[in-house]
Amino acid sequence: MGSLVLCATCGVEHVRPDGTCLICADERQWVPAAGQVWTSLRELRERGHRIRFREPEPDLLEVVVEPAVGIGQHAHLIHTPHGSVLWDVPPFLDRPAVDRIHALGPVLAIVPSHPHMFGVQSAWSHALSEAPILVCEPLLEWVQRPDAAIRPWRGRHELAPGLVLHELGGHFKGASVLHWAAGAEGRGALFSSDTIHGNPDGRSVTFMRSYPNRIPLSAAVVRRLADGVSGLRFDRLYDNFGRGPRQDADAAVQRSAERYIGWVRGDFDELT
Repeated sequence: MGSLVLCATCGVEHVRPDGTCLICADERQWVPAAGQVWTSLRELRERGHRIRFREPEPDLLEVVVEPAVGIGQHAHLIHTPHGSVLWDVPPFLDRPAVDRIHALGPVLAIVPSHPHMFGVQSAWSHALSEAPILVCEPLLEWVQRPDAAIRPWRGRHELAPGLVLHELGGHFKGASVLHWAAGAEGRGALFSSDTIHGNPDGRSVTFMRSYPNRIPLSAAVVRRLADGVSGLRFDRLYDNFGRGPRQDADAAVQRSAERYIGWVRGDFDELT
């Protein structure tokens, strides 16, 4: 696991350091002006990167690489009586982190919400007793390091009672969210990555095709995303950077969607 190669910009593992990272070359991401840069787990460890854990609530660990690697996502480990799920895979791992997760019991699955969150998913799988990596079927073409642990899924997939994946699309075709019914002391939590992205105010969210390149989604797609979670009950929302409403999150998503749709539809053009 020490010599595994990854793109320094997005943090996604690759078979070899060759050419340009296809994930970064896509319009939703970016390649540095000076050109492609590669790194490795060994190099990152030598530079002093480490995994840090935080506990936002019982049975939930926020998994963060410090200093940040690649996009700098905040992964989450949801622990249930049936096993744990690692969501939005970190672009780094170390032995203390693996040991802490192992101590909680079996890992049911490793799940990236979309390709920017693939991280070093095969390395995590091998370190966690070959835990399956669940990749929504339309996203398989973006995998840069094939692995026997990768399993496709579509639509809706129950990982454990009350822990369910939902395919929404939007940011990527096949982008998904994870609903945890037992989260927020039983009021429900939604892990939305940047399919539904928390705003700095902690009370609203937004939706984009590309965040770094400022490419919006259409009103119709945002309506589909909002409708896709309208039947779910969740008081809290966790995106992939530690943001999101921590109360009345389901209502915040619907309000934010209405605001977004109104602006891209032209309802408020007289204000501009």
